[in-house]
Amino acid sequence: MSDNNDPKGMRKGLTSYGDEGFSLFLRKAFIKGAGYTDHALDRPVIGIVNTGSAYNPCHGNAPQLIEAVKRGVLMAGGLPMDFPTISVHESFSAPTSMYLRNLMSMDTEEAILAQPMDAVVMIGGCDKTVPAQLMGAASANVPAIELVTGSMLTSSHRGERVGACTDCRRYWGKFRAEEIDDEEIVDVNNRLVGSVGTCSVMGTASTMACITEALGMMVPGGASAPAVTADRVRVAEVTGTTAVQLARSKLTPDRIMTAKAFENALRVLLSIGGSTNGIIHLTAIAGRMGFEVDLARVDALSRETPVLVDLKPSGQHYMEDFHKAGGMQALLRELRPLLHLDALTVTGRTLGEELDAAPAPFVQDVIRPFTQPIYPQGGIAVLKGNLAPGGAIIKQSAAAPALMEHEGRAVVFENAEDLAKRVDDPDLDVTPEDILVLKMIGPKGAPGMPEAGYMPIPRKLAKAGVKDMVRISDGRMSGTAAGTIVLHVTPESAVGGPLAYVQTGDRIRLSVANREITLLVDDAELARRAAEKPQQAPSAARGYRKLFLQSVTQADQGVDFDFLRAAAIRGKIPESR
Repeated sequence: MSDNNDPKGMRKGLTSYGDEGFSLFLRKAFIKGAGYTDHALDRPVIGIVNTGSAYNPCHGNAPQLIEAVKRGVLMAGGLPMDFPTISVHESFSAPTSMYLRNLMSMDTEEAILAQPMDAVVMIGGCDKTVPAQLMGAASANVPAIELVTGSMLTSSHRGERVGACTDCRRYWGKFRAEEIDDEEIVDVNNRLVGSVGTCSVMGTASTMACITEALGMMVPGGASAPAVTADRVRVAEVTGTTAVQLARSKLTPDRIMTAKAFENALRVLLSIGGSTNGIIHLTAIAGRMGFEVDLARVDALSRETPVLVDLKPSGQHYMEDFHKAGGMQALLRELRPLLHLDALTVTGRTLGEELDAAPAPFVQDVIRPFTQPIYPQGGIAVLKGNLAPGGAIIKQSAAAPALMEHEGRAVVFENAEDLAKRVDDPDLDVTPEDILVLKMIGPKGAPGMPEAGYMPIPRKLAKAGVKDMVRISDGRMSGTAAGTIVLHVTPESAVGGPLAYVQTGDRIRLSVANREITLLVDDAELARRAAEKPQQAPSAARGYRKLFLQSVTQADQGVDFDFLRAAAIRGKIPESR
């Protein structure tokens, strides 16, 4: 029998009827209706978060993974119990998946706390699911381990290897520029997604998988195995076994997701040419643990952390190639001098101990040696200036070098609807040297900060062969996208940030070398514009939208709800040097 002062298994989180003995008696009576014996119910209980959904093809292998996790749990002497939560897919979430991430994190946290489990395996994959689960696990602080669904396989189109979703954007750009016809765009649409699983490039899903392993919240080697491989199923089995070990050792997330672990994750984000969304998600997860992310310190890390992974959109390869090249363990070996090797992982061993036990390196061309990077600095640079007092970011590893030092005339779109209405107008006054500016797509403005920051090249310029322009917004872009695109401008336009008062014809200067984004309009003129047309923050009458608009934070605080962040701040990350 369990000690009532340290409840385990079915004794955890008993429903209150005013009689603890009756509460346990009733719970066991009902669960026995499903065929369980007392012998089974006396084992450590391992919850398994099931995010399978017909609306989420990224999680199409969830049933197979759940069975493998259960096998691992049973082999280690635990009792597996799977349960559903919200499942969020990028292409099936209106108005945007980011709008629902915090709701999923709340669902995950409360489901973990409401139901008896000694540890939990969280199965995620698509972009917002993994951060939502890590946010929920951080807040619940029950022993937890992440299992990602894995990336899709690549396919081919007319002899060319293709995969979602960098190639989705590349072919759609060709279609807009009339380089390919209606027949070919339909044909390639059938070829871009070769199987279930997450995007096959270093988009947000793959980025979050790599970050999670770097954080120590995943079994070693768990980030890269494609969805429809035996490797992915074996990872699932090992995850189940490890979850039982977590339950017995009571190794909680607060002991794993430390300041050192977050710095390791930031190093990995920068070295993989990872999604800009990774900054927002890491900031949100850190906020749940009581840490603030200092963007200036992140930029300092970026200046000394090269991009080593040659994957689209910053390079040429795909996630299955990264896996075959040794995956995260091969990358972490190259980054070893920059990492905190004493950071703890879900295995109970340190990162350094796991790297010592990792397979030996071998010759490959996907993960570069530290001395031969594909880009000399980290993939992401942090910008500041009067246009973004709270900061903005750019994925410099995927930007056009010729545009990273640029001054141009602003061509302004007031919101996403205005962009859709006018961007393809043949009479739009725009040249390749201009800077496209999009307002009202920040956390509150959209709401939910959509990935509309990847603005399309105006059709008349695309047809003339223009492939990139400087683009600026308070929104996000997909991790699969490339271009000279300034994102996460903070404060956003909807709450009266300077971006709200940019007008067509204003001059803007971008200098990635100087980490500068400057609106060349004096303070007096900006103050006049603000007084003439003050911004009214969006609101809603009821429901989740009302909660979202009242509570969501800005990009520099992770776009989390203010009331979900830790009650006390423990420090800033990365730690000062």
